[in-house]
Amino acid sequence: MPFWFMKMKNHLPFFACMGLCINLLGCSEKEEQQVSEGTNPPPNIVIIFTDDQGYNDVGVFGAQGFETPNLDQMAEEGVKFTNFYVPHAVCSASRASILTGCYANRLGIYGALDHTAKHGLNPEEVTIAELVKPLGYQTAMVGKWHLGHLSPFLPTEQGFDEFFGLPYSNDMWPHHPERPNHYPPLPLYEGNQVIDTLDDQSNLTTWYTERAVGFIEKNKDTPFLLYLAHNMPHVPLFVSDKFKGKSQNGLYGDVIMEIDWSVGEVLKSLKENGIEENTLVIFTSDNGPWLSYGAHSGSADPLREGKGTSWEGGIRVPTIMRWPGRLPAGKVQAQNGMTIDILPTIAHLTDAELPDHKIDGKNIWPMMENPESGDSPHDAYFIYYNTNELQAVLMGEWKLYFPHTYRSIQPGQATPSDGTPMKYEMLSLEEPELYNLKDDIKESRNVIDENPQIVQEMMALADRAREDLGDALTNKEGKNRREVGRFAGVPARR
Repeated sequence: MPFWFMKMKNHLPFFACMGLCINLLGCSEKEEQQVSEGTNPPPNIVIIFTDDQGYNDVGVFGAQGFETPNLDQMAEEGVKFTNFYVPHAVCSASRASILTGCYANRLGIYGALDHTAKHGLNPEEVTIAELVKPLGYQTAMVGKWHLGHLSPFLPTEQGFDEFFGLPYSNDMWPHHPERPNHYPPLPLYEGNQVIDTLDDQSNLTTWYTERAVGFIEKNKDTPFLLYLAHNMPHVPLFVSDKFKGKSQNGLYGDVIMEIDWSVGEVLKSLKENGIEENTLVIFTSDNGPWLSYGAHSGSADPLREGKGTSWEGGIRVPTIMRWPGRLPAGKVQAQNGMTIDILPTIAHLTDAELPDHKIDGKNIWPMMENPESGDSPHDAYFIYYNTNELQAVLMGEWKLYFPHTYRSIQPGQATPSDGTPMKYEMLSLEEPELYNLKDDIKESRNVIDENPQIVQEMMALADRAREDLGDALTNKEGKNRREVGRFAGVPARR
């Protein structure tokens, strides 16, 4: 019996009753039949998740030196989120959060799992795929997984019917510039089987795109969830011949242009198969740019710092959502949102049952469909890094930092152009600092002394988070953290 069925067998069936379909143009035969019966088909969901793409690395977010016409068009036809966040500025933790609707530290997922990890996402956690699977959805994961490479933790054990991609980051291979021969050959998976090992990643984005389009075409007449998690623009950078040398920003720009092409191919497939008006497409990134790689990294301008920090450049990510006829075109949402909100929002849109354990995200559909007046349902978001360190609290336009150490590339360092990483300098924040992000997006002016009431309110919110999730910086365990999945057996947690 499939594991997703055992986990979700008590969930109620799904009967979609979302009103009359207004526009029949482009509807498939199946959709037309459902319209005539007075119901809309369940919406398809496409999540495109890039790796280390900076806030500034999309045309409509200010990119320079390369063009992203498909993402720009997507923004013209949908909603651009200017204050959208990930809760953790590192790979595995960020992926755990988008797929489960939880802060990853609640689940015991930290950092970036590699080939030595004997743990992964606990199979008792409910992913977005497992959320919609009982409703008749076909599900596919294409790209980078990074939540456990051992067989109990692979995507096909977490609700995905199909998996094609890499189990972890594409730099975890024998050619790593700082750890040569530490990693085994880079495995490419089909389902639960390794079908190849890669020395050349030039066609990876193209392969992922072809698989994604093929999945859409195969499932155009049934509801589906597609999670397309590109390895690029994480280093090492690779691009196919069709985009090599196309940008004015070197190899990095070429890579972004190919990702933009991939987005265009997905959107084109939805249109050609007559299902674009019944498909929500979400584009975002797992964290900010890996600045130590110089010319091989992106840009978070005008934000401070990048990947691996809780400053805005590490956690604020370019985000666009599109659903013709359901989301307004050409609008901007400036309220705070976060990837933990995607799962509960999909649950709302599909009438899926939420997991019976605690999640952290909330339904942000009102913010999506009404960007000019929809408010965030959260009092605050909590930014964690390292092993359960609560480093910052985000409350509306205010961001409060707690004392912690962080890495930084200092001005004046020579910028490598060949993908060789620079060395970070570790800096210490000695006292709490407060920034007003509305007035000071660069986080350049600490206003903690002028705003004692705001600080007091945010400190109280932080204490609640520490009680719930813990905080290594203040030696708090947290009452509601769950067990990570272990290879030797999954410990009981409830």
